[in-house]
Amino acid sequence: MSAPKVLDLQLIFSWLLADGLVEKANVKANFAQAQGILKNTIGSMHPLCAVAHCKLLSAQAPHKQLTLDTLSAWLARHAELPFIHIDPLKIDFTKVADVMSADYAARFNILPVELSHDTLVVATADPFAHEWEAEIAKVARRAVRRVIANPLDIAQYISQFFSLAKSIKKANKSNGQDLALRNNFEQLVELGKNNRQVDANDQHVINIVDWLWQYAFEQRASDIHLEPKRDLGTIRFRIDGMLHHVYQVPAVVMIAMTARIKLLGRMDVIEKRRPQDGRIKTRTAGGQEIELRLSTLPTAFGEKLVMRIFDPEVVVKTLPELGFPPDDAARWDALTKRAHGIILVTGPTGSGKTTTLYTTLKALATSEVNVCTVEDPIEMVEAAFNQMQVQPGIDLSFADGVRALMRQDPDIIMVGEIRDLATAEMAIQAALTGHLVLSTLHTNDAPSAVMRLLELGVPYYLLEATLIGIMAQRLVRTLCPDCKRADGSIADDIWQGIGGAWQLPKPAAVYRPVGCPECRQTGYRGRTGIYELLTVSEAFSKLIQEETDIHALRRQSVADGMKPLRIAGAMKIIEGVTSAEEVLKVTAALN
Repeated sequence: MSAPKVLDLQLIFSWLLADGLVEKANVKANFAQAQGILKNTIGSMHPLCAVAHCKLLSAQAPHKQLTLDTLSAWLARHAELPFIHIDPLKIDFTKVADVMSADYAARFNILPVELSHDTLVVATADPFAHEWEAEIAKVARRAVRRVIANPLDIAQYISQFFSLAKSIKKANKSNGQDLALRNNFEQLVELGKNNRQVDANDQHVINIVDWLWQYAFEQRASDIHLEPKRDLGTIRFRIDGMLHHVYQVPAVVMIAMTARIKLLGRMDVIEKRRPQDGRIKTRTAGGQEIELRLSTLPTAFGEKLVMRIFDPEVVVKTLPELGFPPDDAARWDALTKRAHGIILVTGPTGSGKTTTLYTTLKALATSEVNVCTVEDPIEMVEAAFNQMQVQPGIDLSFADGVRALMRQDPDIIMVGEIRDLATAEMAIQAALTGHLVLSTLHTNDAPSAVMRLLELGVPYYLLEATLIGIMAQRLVRTLCPDCKRADGSIADDIWQGIGGAWQLPKPAAVYRPVGCPECRQTGYRGRTGIYELLTVSEAFSKLIQEETDIHALRRQSVADGMKPLRIAGAMKIIEGVTSAEEVLKVTAALN
């Protein structure tokens, strides 16, 4: 039997019927529905898209919807070709765009996705239309390997990749003059001293920066890193706490991109020898406001720029949405409703402390109370608070900020971080005079915060009088709900190190990461918090002395109901939220 020459609705439905994916009694009506969608579409539509628009349920258990991705993978099996989910993070578009023009790719609805020494991988949605193959193999001087991909993904990325590759080439050409300095390490460090300008307002550079932001928002990135190297600049995204290599661009394009972003962030574009901070407010494609906090750092190969992305929606989340168990949420609410005292949130950079504080303050900031913050820098601008930025250049430190806020009739004060004795003393003074003070510290667990303050020089009797609660936290990646799989029991020795010391019942089965297109084959999607909440009891308070024993503090905090971070992580494992590997990675062993 000869292979079919045209992929059309008739062929697709005959295969669906043969595979038992549609009922024989319904096939005529389904076919007519898809045919009607095709006829009523302005322009051309791929037949698989028409079938997907019908939102048919598979006739086979578990009767899932036949989505476009599902149908594309099914077509690949029939065509005996591999199926790929196009992941833009893994495609070097500047390289693959060289093998054909955008018009040629659009004409045949094909997309080059990988270029190696001897092979060119091309994604197509029509396995029977490959008259282009011999011509491309000749031009690329490589063997062509065809793969099947979602037709809408192909169309979207043809538009994006070729347009972006063109912008990068044009920007490179228009800004590429007089770059001999790039190849000399010692001179390169001093690039900021020669006032040569790159055109930050070049339309091609504007296109690249706009695309970079929209793409980062789509990929759920929390940070964007622009890292200059000797010959090429590297772009990386932090997604769910892990850095992913995105693209490399010519060094001169990286310089122009950095200049463009600094310009928008109201930073000194000429100054490249000292670190600078800035912020930009922009919108996603869907119209949602997003804030970016900018930070530059002079490096040997130019300015490194990091953009931290803040989603304003995060402050309207509830404590359970942040990962708080119900009992800890109730205890935290009770603590933060106290009239005065100091509450500390501890953890390393990037552990979600600011999110927890902003969420808490947002809930507390009613019309009856005055909420004031002093931060360095202001992480997210929030209308419900009165926010002050620390300005070291004019001698406005955290301590000075708290001193000024004390004269502003505050009810609740948030101090971005207690870094020194002066700040700690002002925070304690505020608590002693009837204010609720929230702040952060960098310690590994909650009881260690007491030791840290004593080391700074805070008198123990003032801590005893003002400290009402401490919470340590970490972020763990959550298992992808689309692909996580219950996979046997956890080994006894591993469970002993996680929850055994607390006699937690070992789960009969644990969920493990698998990997799918939705989570970019990582097995994880999103993050959640794990919390160690210490409520200062009378017994705990009595242990705060000049020569305090940290082990005694830990024992008392547990007796008062604190669950250590690893136990909080163990509960997430039992609930199927995360994996044992994640908990072991971010929490310390139980003492």
